[in-house]
Amino acid sequence: MSSVDHSAGAARRHLSKNVGSNPVHPELPATSVRESKLRPIGARVGIVRRRAVLDRIERSEAPVVTVVAPAGYGKTTVLRQWTEHSSSPVAWLSTDDADNDPVVLCTGLATALDRQSPLGSGLFAAVASRRAPAALAALLVQAMASMVLPITLVVDQLECVTNAECLDILRHVAVGLPAGSRMFLSSRVQPRLSTPRLRVQGELLEIGTRELALSADEATALLVAAGVDLGENDVTTLVERTEGWPAGLYLASVAMTVGSPDPATEFELRGDNRLVGDYLRDEVLDRLSSHDASFLRRASILESMSGGVCDATLDVTGSAALLESFEDRNLLVVPLDERREWYRVHRLLGELLRSELHRHEPELEAQLHARAAAWYQANGRPEHALRHAQAATDHDRVARLMGDLMQPVWASGQAETVQRWLEWLDDEDLLDRYPALTAHGALWYALLGYPADAETWSNAAERSDVSMEAADGSSTESTLAYMRACLCRDGVAAMRADSIVAHQTLAPTSPYRTSMVFTEGLSYLIDGDPEHAETLLIRSADGALAIGADPLAAMIFAVLGQLAAARDDWTGAAEHGDRASSLIGDGTFDEYWSSAPVFAFGARVAIRSGRLDVARTQLARAAHLRPLLTYALPVMSVSTLLDMARAYLALTDRAGAVAVLNQAHSIIRQRPDLGELGPQADELSARAESSATIIAGGTSLTAAELRLAPFLATHLTLQEIGVRLYISRSTVKTQAVAIYRKLGAGTRSEAVDQLRELGLIGL
Repeated sequence: MSSVDHSAGAARRHLSKNVGSNPVHPELPATSVRESKLRPIGARVGIVRRRAVLDRIERSEAPVVTVVAPAGYGKTTVLRQWTEHSSSPVAWLSTDDADNDPVVLCTGLATALDRQSPLGSGLFAAVASRRAPAALAALLVQAMASMVLPITLVVDQLECVTNAECLDILRHVAVGLPAGSRMFLSSRVQPRLSTPRLRVQGELLEIGTRELALSADEATALLVAAGVDLGENDVTTLVERTEGWPAGLYLASVAMTVGSPDPATEFELRGDNRLVGDYLRDEVLDRLSSHDASFLRRASILESMSGGVCDATLDVTGSAALLESFEDRNLLVVPLDERREWYRVHRLLGELLRSELHRHEPELEAQLHARAAAWYQANGRPEHALRHAQAATDHDRVARLMGDLMQPVWASGQAETVQRWLEWLDDEDLLDRYPALTAHGALWYALLGYPADAETWSNAAERSDVSMEAADGSSTESTLAYMRACLCRDGVAAMRADSIVAHQTLAPTSPYRTSMVFTEGLSYLIDGDPEHAETLLIRSADGALAIGADPLAAMIFAVLGQLAAARDDWTGAAEHGDRASSLIGDGTFDEYWSSAPVFAFGARVAIRSGRLDVARTQLARAAHLRPLLTYALPVMSVSTLLDMARAYLALTDRAGAVAVLNQAHSIIRQRPDLGELGPQADELSARAESSATIIAGGTSLTAAELRLAPFLATHLTLQEIGVRLYISRSTVKTQAVAIYRKLGAGTRSEAVDQLRELGLIGL
């Protein structure tokens, strides 16, 4: 990934966020939401109406309702029955593992809400701009408040969401619901919300196992609907043994209808998972034909099943008809669409089936996953293919898929997803084996503002002796040269040489070739040859526009503006600055690394024309991205910081100038061979020392303090903030106190208000 083609907000491991879309692949779609996630699965025939639970919800005025119980307690059924008669519009989202990415979750919530009342492009643009999770949550609450009618928001299967930032988003939405709206959360585990506060304020209704357990009357109705006629005593015994567990009662009815000779006496269930497995095995699987049982056992590796994928994975024919027959026989196979093309097995049954597969046919698991990966790859579902290739430990296929997917998935904003893939690559000890992927991983960490990780990964890429050709024909050597040019670890001359080699040897269709023209131009610029640099920069700007890489083009125009300003051509400088700003003017790219130089130069242009308020706003936008400016991408990071220093000095803001110059000097100490950037930093520091002293303010915040600032606007404690930033609580406290002091704030809330007023944090 090019350090000049892409940008991302600061993040770390489970904190990856604010990552912009891929400017070299603008044609790739944004994150989409599967239709099946936006509505509950259709009701099965014979489902009992849960009147007692529904009446309890009806009587309560609590805006937040949690429905928490183990699998099989009918949580989704209760929510579906409630929403069927809800007087307010219902926005439904069934979450899954993919929603552990903040952008994916916010896209799902926004899409669900938009189905009930169009939200306009603003909310979706905010999600696309990869704002901080807290800001996205605030925008979601605002969107709900703007609806004409109160809304009912249902988030089902919340146990799938474990990412801290995603839970933070839901927590914000829960505590910020507008009057009249309600939020229903269904989960197997207790949601980590601000439940004590909500409970004390009477804003929380908790539905649990006790409320969801079926009564004898409800159990009788369920059994009768399933065609099972038991006496009152037998029903009572069954309810006692199942403890009213709806799935257990339902499974009992299934077992009884498939031929148990004495269902009332043979049925035995105490409610723990081992016995559930024993029951499913004895009373369901053992009553299937060996062919049908084998089919389900082997197909259980699939999250969802269709005739095509089952035929390919199991190397059989006729799977579509067999799946339909399973549904007809009520054998815990659930349709996922109206056309009855895709199905899934009941989760409990799926867990048992996979256990049986591992116990009886362990040698077959990898082969099944490999076939599934091949089918998904051939049928245009590469992310599914990647998951199965990982399960099959088919490293070569994983590498090919990951190489194809990293760019478009990142482009859709799914930073956490890319992060998980990179972590898998590391966990499998494959960094040396796939140097091209490792090189892209190094650049990914560089863009996130984590230079130590970028160093680790770039070193791993360099030491590998493996040479593989990428899908587009680029060699490993060309990709490594591209990485070296972006990171500029070995000085200006090496940066130029690597740029030329990469441009000449990357595949003709590679979008990174444009980036290499830009980095070559930068090498001449910082080496004191502006004429040669300008020629290359103009070429790279044309190339970026041609491939639709607007953020890259905007950054190049900002650099061209710097060149014009250096020769005192402020008319040309303003034209370049306006061109750069227009390319990112809708706010979509505000969180991009590549936007920092655009904002910084825009401030200088605004000062030149006397628009000081505009200049301060632009500087605040650039300051928000300062944590991303590190020695991992030294040339543009230092260049941007020096432009910010020039603007601060023009505004007589000595504190701001000193802060950014200190950051620039720290980068130069790590990367001393940056041509004229070092002397320029020294000259600006001398000017700052001789300028008038002013009181420190928001502009004097360090990069570390700016990284902390957005978290102050959340509900998180200092300890929790430290966990998210991978620093100690005492370090968080020290940085927070420094922020308060520089802002002249006495409390956290006062500091947050000032940070917002200064534009250093969002909503």
